[in-house]
Amino acid sequence: MICLPILAAGDAKTETLLLRVLLQLAVIIAASQVGARVAKWCRQPAVVGEIAAGLLLGPSLFGWLFPTVTGWIFAPETASVMQILSQLGLILLLFLVGLEFDFGHLRWHGSAAIATSLTGVILPFALGAGLAPLIYPYVYQDGGHPVSFAGFLLFMGVSMSITAIPVLARILLELNIVRTRIGAVTMTAAAVDDVIGWILLAAVSSIVQAQFNAWRLLQMTLLTVAFLAIVTFIIRPVMKWLLRRCYVGEDQSDLTPGGLALVLVALFACGIATSLIGIFAIFGAFLLGAALSDEEPLRKALGRELRDFLSVFFLPIFFTYTGLHTNIGSLETVTHWLILAAVMTAAISGKWGGCTFAAWLGGFKLREAACIGALMNTRGLMGLMVINVGRELGVIPESIFCILVLVALLTTLMTTPLLLWLAPGTELQPFVAKSELGGSDRA
Repeated sequence: MICLPILAAGDAKTETLLLRVLLQLAVIIAASQVGARVAKWCRQPAVVGEIAAGLLLGPSLFGWLFPTVTGWIFAPETASVMQILSQLGLILLLFLVGLEFDFGHLRWHGSAAIATSLTGVILPFALGAGLAPLIYPYVYQDGGHPVSFAGFLLFMGVSMSITAIPVLARILLELNIVRTRIGAVTMTAAAVDDVIGWILLAAVSSIVQAQFNAWRLLQMTLLTVAFLAIVTFIIRPVMKWLLRRCYVGEDQSDLTPGGLALVLVALFACGIATSLIGIFAIFGAFLLGAALSDEEPLRKALGRELRDFLSVFFLPIFFTYTGLHTNIGSLETVTHWLILAAVMTAAISGKWGGCTFAAWLGGFKLREAACIGALMNTRGLMGLMVINVGRELGVIPESIFCILVLVALLTTLMTTPLLLWLAPGTELQPFVAKSELGGSDRA
């Protein structure tokens, strides 16, 4: 006779939660794979399909048609588990992107990266803030609730300034252009851009909540610079010295279990540091990866051991699950469509136009500069995160929330087609031609 263990109350609750999580993971991974295949068929990166899968599973379609089923599958009590898994995926992704970084290009183009980054923040912010007074009369009581003009103006600016590093990283990896000049300059500019963007977000959120603290913002800036120095001059040489004792195999391109544990501990420690500073754990992961980017054996070993699992498991959770909780809704009036057109124009002009001009002044040929601008125009779900903060604080009304979501998605959707069109005649051409999204007929 087989005796089944009797679960205690706490164990039964854990088992129920586990079953819900397993069901969600099965649905998310299956949906994201379908979305990724459709996206690649349309010559879009997999991440676009994963975002679309999340949107279709969520309240925009499936949740609208079958609210009971959606509510049962994606139960609220599992939200924290899925959010933690998705953030772990981002940390691993940004670390791998950092490892692929090539600092040799920045020796000649570092000033172009900084100029591109600053332009990519200042110009979009100015255009977004400049649009706010024109839009505000149509939305100031959207939904019957008054909207703070100052908060609305500031959040419009910040939402335009963000570049989506996770989405950008996926596009660079899928197009095989991370280690090119254009890829290195773009990732540098985007990283600086997002650090400034998150500091701006903290400042704007504080202002909206009447808790502005100038010293705290200065402290965040100084701590970020200090952490960068610690990673460069202390953590990097220590890690390189320890890792040299952890490579095995004929070509020294395999990592021992102890070496992998060492990398993960350092990775999570850097994530903890930047999280405590207030600029999100993913930046600590990116900085550590960039600091170890000249460790060829480490890059090969982790590329084999982590990339496939990361792409199939962790990242779809982030992109799909975030899309799941975004309700695109609908634009009900002609005025809303005109506002969408105006915001879209400002967003593209600020990011693509501004960053292209800055990169061109920094020494890139116009076509190459346009490639950098097109990549910097990617807003994706980091933009959605900013928009959600504004909505939670009550300064982004529902109609504008819908418009900003569409802008974030459309600017992401246009990135790859623009890059495929601009790549011929640039250093990107041979790399894009060998990628799944390119193909010899396009490059």
